[in-house]
Amino acid sequence: MINREIITTINKYLKEFPVIVILGPRQVGKTTLVKEITKSLKKKTHYLDLEKNSDFNTLSRDAEEYLTNYIDDCVLIDEVQRMPKLFPLLRALVDEKRKPARFIITGSASPDLLKGASESLAGRVYYFNLHPIALRELPATISLKRHWFRGGFPKPLTLKDNEMVFGWLDAFVTTYIERDLPFLFDVRFSPIVMRKLWGMLAHLQGSILNSENLGSSLELSGTTVKRYLDYLEAAFLIRRLPPYFVNNGKRILKAPKIYINDSGILHYLLRIHNDKELLNHPSVGASWEGYVISQIIYSAPNRIDAYYYRTHAGAECDLVLVHGNTVKACVEIKLSKAPVVSKGYYNSIEDLGSKLNFVICSGTADFINKNKIIVVDLLTFITKYLPKI
Repeated sequence: MINREIITTINKYLKEFPVIVILGPRQVGKTTLVKEITKSLKKKTHYLDLEKNSDFNTLSRDAEEYLTNYIDDCVLIDEVQRMPKLFPLLRALVDEKRKPARFIITGSASPDLLKGASESLAGRVYYFNLHPIALRELPATISLKRHWFRGGFPKPLTLKDNEMVFGWLDAFVTTYIERDLPFLFDVRFSPIVMRKLWGMLAHLQGSILNSENLGSSLELSGTTVKRYLDYLEAAFLIRRLPPYFVNNGKRILKAPKIYINDSGILHYLLRIHNDKELLNHPSVGASWEGYVISQIIYSAPNRIDAYYYRTHAGAECDLVLVHGNTVKACVEIKLSKAPVVSKGYYNSIEDLGSKLNFVICSGTADFINKNKIIVVDLLTFITKYLPKI
């Protein structure tokens, strides 16, 4: 098992909050994480997996009676989106006896879960998003190169060979399209269209999103495409990186950039079978950019928000890290061991007034160039500089 850094933080909040909710995509390791957390709890635990008919039926018959029997214990409820009606009951039970670590809940980002939890458990719950395994969580036996190619889902990351990885990812995508997305969001769509959409998004990695153009290619309306993207984003499968707006009189692009979150899923959708094919693929630069952005966002402090910046005049920055209304850092991403910084990036720094500016390269580096830009590799940026931003 790969140790997850989030465990320490969750254990801290379990000492204060009655309910902890852990959200994340399927197969990311939520159940394994929860079972690991319970080893350090100083109370009895009871585990319910609502994807098991027996556990689902147990709570369907009389959830109040069942849960009341364990008022002094910790109840773990896995994939709670199958029974959103539980949330008002959990609120009542927590209010009857407000003690830390009453319930640990996991879910796959269903709107029912988010809505039900926010309405019923306000002030009683703390949320955690469990992302795929991050670069700084890797054991020494797994390289950045392997992590970038295979992505951060535990199973493909640790399988013996790339052929097995491709098979796992094929089953993962197929299951999400045919079962998980329709179930999570109570919606029907053509699996063929959804698969085409995923494939098109992979080829648009790092591009400015135009939902109307995307819809016309799929014979869908732009509104329908946006709704489908909402499903994928709510399931933590894609990211729409918003533009950063600043009142400086510049004409700024206002559409988000689109990314497949996990690089392993991206490479599967692009039909890239090994790391040699990746390095020779036309999308390798976009893949590296998306990988770097995901790893930074996974590791960034909660106070930091992420954007990109681009103007019609040519100023461009891949990643803008913001705290409140203050730009803390501008980040340029280069798939090069000797990166050349563009004029557009320098224009962005001037527009945004950032004091800390970085170029993240694919080699090993940590130095300041003649223009006071810090050139650094990804892991050093995440471990040395990001916590200080």
